Amino acid sequence: MKQIGVIIGQGPQPWAIIQQENGFGSLALSGVWDVMTERVLSHAQVFARIVNEADGRIVVAWQPCMMQEGQTWKITMDGIPAGGLYRLETCLQIDNNPALEWADRGDMIHHIGVGDLWVIAGQSNAAGYGKGPIQDPPQLGIHLLRNNGSWDLASHPFNESTASIHYENREGANPGHSPFLAFGKMVQQETGSPIGLLQTALGGSPLKAWNPDEDGYLYRNMMQIIASAGGKVRGILWYQGCSDCNPEESSSYLVRFEKMVQHIRHDLNAVDLPILTVQLNRFTDPASIESNQSWGKVREAQRQAALIIPEVYTVPALDCPLSDGIHNSPAGNMIIGERLAKIALAHIYTNALVSADAPNLSSVVWLHEDILPSICLQFANVSGYLIAIGPKDQVFSVEDANGEIEITQWEITGRNEITLRLSRSPEGDTFVHGAYEMNPSSHLPLDTGTYMPMLAFYKQKVRVAE
Repeated sequence: MKQIGVIIGQGPQPWAIIQQENGFGSLALSGVWDVMTERVLSHAQVFARIVNEADGRIVVAWQPCMMQEGQTWKITMDGIPAGGLYRLETCLQIDNNPALEWADRGDMIHHIGVGDLWVIAGQSNAAGYGKGPIQDPPQLGIHLLRNNGSWDLASHPFNESTASIHYENREGANPGHSPFLAFGKMVQQETGSPIGLLQTALGGSPLKAWNPDEDGYLYRNMMQIIASAGGKVRGILWYQGCSDCNPEESSSYLVRFEKMVQHIRHDLNAVDLPILTVQLNRFTDPASIESNQSWGKVREAQRQAALIIPEVYTVPALDCPLSDGIHNSPAGNMIIGERLAKIALAHIYTNALVSADAPNLSSVVWLHEDILPSICLQFANVSGYLIAIGPKDQVFSVEDANGEIEITQWEITGRNEITLRLSRSPEGDTFVHGAYEMNPSSHLPLDTGTYMPMLAFYKQKVRVAE
């Protein structure tokens, strides 16, 4: 059947989210127009407009398109206010008839929004492998660019590979629940902005697959997906590190992660692009000394990245439940998604009402008030006060030149302070670790202001108090 009126050849897909800049977005359209063969006309003009999908209210009034040879046309529509969902309409005006409501038909594009795009990157807990039921339904305004290259209403599983055009991040098994629908819902609720999610993660992927200075094949795939969505994004949602928890790669994790961040920001021409990260949860397989050290090094690198790289943030996950030995459960994912959303709201959307940061070790000093020395730990980002829900658990460990020093007791001695009491005097440099192991205690000190646990830390040198 011959198509008549206005036919859109290039433009946003249905369900697409367009990245806003300073509260507005733009889109480009092009196509052809045609009428029935027997129809005689002296002039034709293509128009385009944008209306609110919910009530038909005009958002951008009819705009004339540039008419070109061969019955083609094009237009760039600027100044589209952040929001939606919107419907894009076209029509064909014949012989300058001013009654555009009765102009010849034109193609439409439904359910588009102008908001913020967030890239999901990392390995399996970013891809989403939470198993089991939970109430986390789709919501209009939270959309997903699926692996088949088409925009859709976001729903789990995000990284499923039906008709995928991206073999680079095709999963070997069917994934499950992920944290990022919950993330999008909270951000949309607080900002009113539609959220578009670009899924680029792959289960089991090491950092070298994301670092252009090494292998970088998933980095290149991510950049291609970003380009297909318009080339501009609001930030990166990063959850990765388990595959680097080995002696060879854990020691260089921070340097390589920073290189990756530099490449992302350079290639996207966004020097302060936010990177929201998750400090690793746990792995419940039997652990060796080397594996414990490697997990500690990666978690510490993640903590340090948020301290030394501008606009990099991290949230804890060690208190989140699992659905197998290493993958966060749907309940755990809901917690992580909310924590990431609060970080975004507090630091990127500057919502001053949100407390978002987890307790983070800021000072490790000697106390010499008793016969045997003690160590005072102080924490930043405590909005309430610290509480111990597992005061007998082995959360902390201390080592010196002679090996591990037994902690006879640890207790909370101030609003943001924990004291470790030691069984013997140290020899030489002494270091403290907190929840560093592959499978540490689940009962970590909490901040009553947020009920988030402290971030894990590894090999922090004890210093003399000034």
